[in-house]
Amino acid sequence: MEVNDPKIIVALDYANAADAINMVEQLDPKLCRVKVGKELFTRTGPSFVEQLVKRDFQVFLDLKFHDIPNTVAGACAAAADLGVWMVNVHASGGRRMMEVARERLEKYSSRPYLIAVTILTSLSQREIEEVGYSGETAKNVLALAELTHESGLDGVVCSPLEAGLVRNEIADDFLLITPGVRPRTAKKDDQTRVMTPADALQAGSNYLVIGRPITAAVEPLEALREIQAEIDAVGR
Repeated sequence: MEVNDPKIIVALDYANAADAINMVEQLDPKLCRVKVGKELFTRTGPSFVEQLVKRDFQVFLDLKFHDIPNTVAGACAAAADLGVWMVNVHASGGRRMMEVARERLEKYSSRPYLIAVTILTSLSQREIEEVGYSGETAKNVLALAELTHESGLDGVVCSPLEAGLVRNEIADDFLLITPGVRPRTAKKDDQTRVMTPADALQAGSNYLVIGRPITAAVEPLEALREIQAEIDAVGR
């Protein structure tokens, strides 16, 4: 863990660089990291990520790579070359895909964290069953998290509702990154398995991905500070 280790990752869910930069200019890299997802990256390209890094923001490149092992490994290496703090793949891509990606990143003297997505927090139980997972969501999340750990990755993305289960079963140094985090007064939006920041950290989460409660606020920096105060209250 870094000495300055912000727990909040602000999701830059924008369709263009101008709006994303406008938000970034209202944030403090000492208080948060930022997440760049598929739409923003596809529209703005690698140079935008490099701009964020030059502004001293640590970037979680959230592209959820899922392909044959060599293709995913190459994509992870490309992310490392951009100087990102964290990059992710889909755990459902399998052990060999994850191992090959990890091995590629081990060649870097300073590499990004490599984590895997378990089950998207937007999926309901019915939708999870429709895509072929049987049984309880939590058990499927744990199975994917265990596979990720065995493959040598640094952690997983999971719902805060499954964070406690994963934390109890896997080593403490295994990172848990949780979307679906909402302050008590915020709307759930399109997330179905949600928890407050304080509760998520107490359950075992390491980092919290938060979007609209910050980016849609009238004063984003003040909203960020308020959530940080909630985090400070639980001593994380």
